[in-house]
Amino acid sequence: MFILLISIVPALVLAEGKQTSIIIEVEGDVEEHKDYLETYHPFVEVVATYETLLNGLAIQGSPKDIDRLKNLQFIKKVHSVQQYKAHPYEELNLKDIGESVLPSTLNDTTYTGKGVKVGVIDTGIDYKHPDLKKNYKQGYDLVDLDKDPMETTKEEGLPTLHGSHVAGIIAADGELKGVAPDAEIYAYRALGPGGAGSSIQVLAAMEQAVKDEVDVINLSLGNIVNGPDYPTSAAVNKAVELGIPVVIANGNSGPNRWTVGAPATAINALSVGASTNVIHIPFLTERMEDKKIPLQMMLGSSPWNFTKAYPVVQGLNEANLYGKIVIVERGEIPFYQLAKEAEEKGAVALLIQNNEEQMFQGSIEGGGPPVEIPVALISKEDGKWVQSQIGGKSFYMETTYQKMDTTIASFSSRGPVTVNWDIKPDILAPGTNVVSTVPGGYQALQGTSMAAPHVTGVIALIKEAQPDWSTEQIYGAIRTTADPLMGKEGEFLPPIEQGMGIIQPLDAIQTETIIYNPKLVFGKVEGSYREPLTYNLKIENTSNDAQTYRFDIPKKQKGLSWSFPMAVQLDAKEKIEIPVELSVTPSLLEEGLHQGWIALNGSNRVYHLPYLFVNQSADNPKAMGFEFTLKPFSEKSYEYGLYITDPTERVEVDLYDPQTLMFNRTLLVTDQVEVGMNEGELKKKEVGSSGEYLAVVTVYLLNGKTETYETMLFIP
Repeated sequence: MFILLISIVPALVLAEGKQTSIIIEVEGDVEEHKDYLETYHPFVEVVATYETLLNGLAIQGSPKDIDRLKNLQFIKKVHSVQQYKAHPYEELNLKDIGESVLPSTLNDTTYTGKGVKVGVIDTGIDYKHPDLKKNYKQGYDLVDLDKDPMETTKEEGLPTLHGSHVAGIIAADGELKGVAPDAEIYAYRALGPGGAGSSIQVLAAMEQAVKDEVDVINLSLGNIVNGPDYPTSAAVNKAVELGIPVVIANGNSGPNRWTVGAPATAINALSVGASTNVIHIPFLTERMEDKKIPLQMMLGSSPWNFTKAYPVVQGLNEANLYGKIVIVERGEIPFYQLAKEAEEKGAVALLIQNNEEQMFQGSIEGGGPPVEIPVALISKEDGKWVQSQIGGKSFYMETTYQKMDTTIASFSSRGPVTVNWDIKPDILAPGTNVVSTVPGGYQALQGTSMAAPHVTGVIALIKEAQPDWSTEQIYGAIRTTADPLMGKEGEFLPPIEQGMGIIQPLDAIQTETIIYNPKLVFGKVEGSYREPLTYNLKIENTSNDAQTYRFDIPKKQKGLSWSFPMAVQLDAKEKIEIPVELSVTPSLLEEGLHQGWIALNGSNRVYHLPYLFVNQSADNPKAMGFEFTLKPFSEKSYEYGLYITDPTERVEVDLYDPQTLMFNRTLLVTDQVEVGMNEGELKKKEVGSSGEYLAVVTVYLLNGKTETYETMLFIP
């Protein structure tokens, strides 16, 4: 089953009745302002205070009561409250997984994270679980505002398990071992029933984690806004500036570019993508015809692990299908119903022939008792071939398996980041078929939510092994020693897919070189003449001996020219900056994203450094994250927010009926547009009728081009 990835819904939180929640940034002492509001505005409730990552308060009340605050001079800025749900992950049946990942296998060191305090901001934790109770130290529930961060139980609403799974990957210590089994778990329940919460709780959880002096924070949170300066990123950057590493899941919106969202886009975040484990892909095979048919397993299916040939028959008309593989065409009958009928008639497996050219991810879950036989989708073309072979005669097919080496999970979100063009993710870690703790037992899940806590566990190991290292050194060591993945052609996969590559814990701890900023991001090149771009690479020799570093000169490429120092020698413990110069002639290069790898040869190993620049423009989304809400302190106005990534002349927002797709009206036209977050106000009479609409946002760029994107919009 799939559950939504933690995503931000663009809406102002409306509590029960007509209660509205907002976050206000204030000048001066937060506690004094809290006392003032409680004394002189008793109908407005202060639900949270922030003094570390944000100087402000979260307040709740009726629009009329909140409107009375609008003239308070200490209010500096007002933020709408954003909704979060837990990151999409896929649940996998543990008994059906033959190639699962145990978190402990990543730890190739002698360290266990002893004494390191890990903050897990999530759906809570089953601290009574036998594998978690030993290392659980304390926590806080930012949903119910108490010191009991237990996962949501079914008596309280839609139950959760995400936080327990994440915590187990980091520091389970029982039948299952986490990456850092002696690390201390500090759990913060910021997401309630069904994994839902708001920015009020997430910010409060981060504040509490900082106050509790945790050594590292794990956040499996994200949204669809691909921008470095989105408000959720600011709190992450502040926490890192205070010396606390923050590890964030890159998101599960891959495999397309530009799918990473805030706060993984934060410049100070260590953003983590998901790598696959080694798997064996099944193919139905007919050797005489040299035919191999790939199988796309349905969600909820048992694994296809046959070792002998079986007869293949067409349709479910026979009363006895014992020992046979059945093929049926996709139609109106639900997949679950087809699978259950095949199982009840004795079939060993079911093939569903697609009726469209494009493949999709089907499911046999949720229809009743689980189906115990494997069920797979095959293409329309392959299905027709199988049916032509059956033709009323006995036809057998066997299963062969193709080994698939470690690569990047297809769901893992890709970069780069818009506006500053940063390479994200920073690193990869195991994110498929990961077994960990859940309330009442164990479960295999997959998603970047599972990859991030692997990295958090590694940071716990590093903090035990290298207690004097700064966050900057820890990040640098992890990035410097990562192992880049190669594709089938023997070349490294693109940086925007894998960042620096797969994390290597022991190498990071023992590294003799730390490259603090190994991602060579040169930004956007504009104009047509040759333009020199300089990047200062910061390198530290952590060994007790002098080391020499030399760059490999890249192959000559039209329009590009690299300039490096011939050789650089660093004495023991010395740290320097090395200038790397790239000269670009835009007119000689294709427009768009350019990326690749540069090799830096150290005394004992080669370091592979990704680079990226944008020539003129790229195919990134030009607008995203459209928000439309009632304006705080007002019952007669709405406010909107829209994130813009490129220089823009004007923006139009048109509303359509979501059912008929008929045009309804134009909501907004503005030429007051800047790169970054754009905010504005509309009067109630300008907005028109309330209801749910399909909003089409059209961006008229300064270069004469137009871009559009669609989003659902609710006007309260």
